[in-house]
Amino acid sequence: MGAELRLGPLLRYVEWPHGTRATVWVETGRPCTAEVRCADGAGGRAGTFQVAGHHYALVPVTGLTPGTTTPYDVLLDGRRVWPPAGSPFPPSTITTPGPGTPGPRLTFGSCRWAATGAEGRTPAGPDALGALAARLAADPGAPRPDALLLLGDQVYADKPSKATRRRLAARRDLDEPPGAQVADYEEYSRLYDESWGDPEVRWLLSTVPSLTMFDDHDVIDDWNTSAAWLDGMRATPWWRERLLSGLMSYWVYQHLGNLSPAELAADPLYAAVRAAPDGTEALRGFAAEADADPARARWSYRRDFGRTRLVMVDGRAGRVLDEEKRAVLGARDMRWLEEQLLHDRTDCDHLLVGSSLPWLLPPLVHDAERWSAALCGGARGTRWARHGETLRQASDLEHWAAFPASFDWLTGLLAEAAAGADAPATVAVLSGDVHHAYVAEPERLPGATAARVVQLTCSPMHQRIPQVLRWGFRFGWSRAGRALGRALARHGRVGPSAVAWRRTGGPWFGNQLMTLTLHGREARLHLEQARSGGALVRVHESALTGPAADAAAVARQGTAAGAVGPPRGPVGEATGRPVVDTTEC
Repeated sequence: MGAELRLGPLLRYVEWPHGTRATVWVETGRPCTAEVRCADGAGGRAGTFQVAGHHYALVPVTGLTPGTTTPYDVLLDGRRVWPPAGSPFPPSTITTPGPGTPGPRLTFGSCRWAATGAEGRTPAGPDALGALAARLAADPGAPRPDALLLLGDQVYADKPSKATRRRLAARRDLDEPPGAQVADYEEYSRLYDESWGDPEVRWLLSTVPSLTMFDDHDVIDDWNTSAAWLDGMRATPWWRERLLSGLMSYWVYQHLGNLSPAELAADPLYAAVRAAPDGTEALRGFAAEADADPARARWSYRRDFGRTRLVMVDGRAGRVLDEEKRAVLGARDMRWLEEQLLHDRTDCDHLLVGSSLPWLLPPLVHDAERWSAALCGGARGTRWARHGETLRQASDLEHWAAFPASFDWLTGLLAEAAAGADAPATVAVLSGDVHHAYVAEPERLPGATAARVVQLTCSPMHQRIPQVLRWGFRFGWSRAGRALGRALARHGRVGPSAVAWRRTGGPWFGNQLMTLTLHGREARLHLEQARSGGALVRVHESALTGPAADAAAVARQGTAAGAVGPPRGPVGEATGRPVVDTTEC
């Protein structure tokens, strides 16, 4: 019996703007040579590498013809294993951009709990990613994304499904910590089997390139909320193995495929893992170093789609948690992000920042996070500091706003990226996490009137959304919620935020996906929600830039005089807080 294909293939990287190269990821049942063979003669092969008893390959595909769609097969040791015999799905294909490709179509979302109930019933309702797969499989000629951006919580290590819990119980005593949660690399591998092994989703990921970034549930809920949170986790007997296994599995299952062939070729860890008979210790050593010093690892990366630049930002693993120096990004990652957003903007029509955590939140949530951060920093004394920490951990107050200096710095950086004659048409932050979808826009980013700056948030793809959560987010966007937020800010003795913003779309609740269609300097947005029966229904469509958006842009910018947020000083510093218009909208 030959080697089996355990998981995949996942089409990860496709070269832009004139695509001749791609990468395809697979997990196999034993060591072998994995080959991708395309119908047009393109292809590639790679030997597997081993981690924790599992075998993987990231196959570089070369010789593709720009501007074409070509079917491909996967072979292991020369034996075809994909597509499987009798597959009901169309052939898996690789679509490459060509000289006439106008721009990318990018679909994004986050938070996909893979659990399904008996007879396929889903406790979290219809799966938006599965619905997209079903639509494309039924109509292979339908418009499809040039890439899927999966913005966090691709797996739920702390909230596995009933099926996964049964597997864990067959392996160990769930009365012992960490209980009915993932404990090690082997159990992480089962999460990925469940998440990506669904037949429709497996086919979708084999034919549409995917880019990923982790969020908290990929490791544990509220990962790296604060120094006190981390101290508490490190005091448990199971945390270190959980974290190292989470980082190791993320590197194998997600991070490698985010990298281009050139980046892979220059990566010493990838070379070491591939060269070793068993790469487990090399990878584990890297994960341990990343835990001890987050600056030793960079999970953020950049991908260009012609004249669209996407920068995916790690807002979790690299945090600085010292209460006096709290930051979402360390100094090294801040410098890197500045370079990606500000360098060579003349080559960029659209600048996209993928951040699992939204930059602009419902105003009440934003102010509650600033209030909590001030209390924890001692603004109201030690007793309130203890209350603030309890509230911060209990209420998930750990987005950009909970790191006020980082929020102000990012606001100034986005304003700078959107300013000047060489500014892109669109500067957009793409996010998930908060289990609803919305569009928010800053009211004042002086000097940034050349670009439209927006926060686009879409979550979840497949997750429960309790009614109380819907009420809470609606209240967070309301006038009353804004007033309560301002009262909390006053109690915390914090000044106005670095920017005021308004919601210009949503909130929408449901399992959903957003799509950006970029053509030249024009940008269009639409939101689709999954319905019972597997349909995706379009519930919103709008122009972000281009002729259809011009009138609205003039109206927005008519009052855009005044001061921007704190000027950005040296990395990690804010040089002051401005007075910002907080007019209700």
